[in-house]
Amino acid sequence: MTARPTTVAPLSLAELGSLTSSVADDVRAGLHEVHADSESRWHVRLRCDDEVDVWLISWTQEQGTQLHDHGGSSGAFTVVSGALSEAVWTPGAEVLTETERVEGDSVLFGEHYVHDVRNVHAETAVSVHAYSPPLSQMNYYDVDGHQLTRLASVWTDDPEAPAPDLEAAS
Repeated sequence: MTARPTTVAPLSLAELGSLTSSVADDVRAGLHEVHADSESRWHVRLRCDDEVDVWLISWTQEQGTQLHDHGGSSGAFTVVSGALSEAVWTPGAEVLTETERVEGDSVLFGEHYVHDVRNVHAETAVSVHAYSPPLSQMNYYDVDGHQLTRLASVWTDDPEAPAPDLEAAS
């Protein structure tokens, strides 16, 4: 997969936040069916155009991502139900800061945002994610002491595509 050239301006962070909040309301109203899969995070693309990708994702207990960014895309996510734990790399402080995101919380982030999201609770969590410009690459990281080290980069338009074997990359 290669980056998609686009002449459309990306959505602003405020627009991304408004979009994920609105879609989260639609999910709560039953307009989108949600599934849960204990083997892998269930996800479905709800929108894909030159401007934005929108995804609906469910997370059963202990499911999570690797530490990653979105390869130049800005984004937002809103927790529809349940709770997610988000660890965010803080440049300058050179630390990961963990915050619990609960139903109704929205997170807005720019193109250099590095985070790891996981469900540490027994209740399945559901979230809506949007990326603008649409996702085309993800970069995966590790923290070594107080330094962020890139382990791998993957061309993908799917935020839930399997991460590369990061153990082999480190």
